[in-house]
Amino acid sequence: MARVYISAVIDAPLDAAWAVLRDFNALPKYHRFFSKSEIEDGLPSDRIGCVRNFYTHDGGHIREQLLTLSDREHRCCYCILEATLPVQNYVSEMTLKPITETGKTFGEWWAEYDVADADAKEVHQTVSDTFRFAFEGAEDVIHGRPVQR
Repeated sequence: MARVYISAVIDAPLDAAWAVLRDFNALPKYHRFFSKSEIEDGLPSDRIGCVRNFYTHDGGHIREQLLTLSDREHRCCYCILEATLPVQNYVSEMTLKPITETGKTFGEWWAEYDVADADAKEVHQTVSDTFRFAFEGAEDVIHGRPVQR
């Protein structure tokens, strides 16, 4: 089983960062990889079990299910149901914590998944970039800067 872990300091208070990142359907608003997203069956984007169906700018397609969402812990967990990304048994979690001395936010995002050896290097880089660009894009949205595409 492969594991990717990314952490970042987001130049924004915890509540502002969480307001952007907790929305399970908002990826296209803050992430440069994704072009459109919808929650299946019209469910709210914060309902445990809801499925987001989204696309990358280059035609990639992913369906993910929200497994946990905690406003108290500033944490969410989800799994991939199907994807053009060659992974299996993919589970990911994101958490945010306040940095009390500076008013900034510490973010952690990890994923564990199975991947064929031939695809491992490219998949690890894609997953790492996905998490890193999410933190960067959320900070851009909070500060009113355009999200890099």
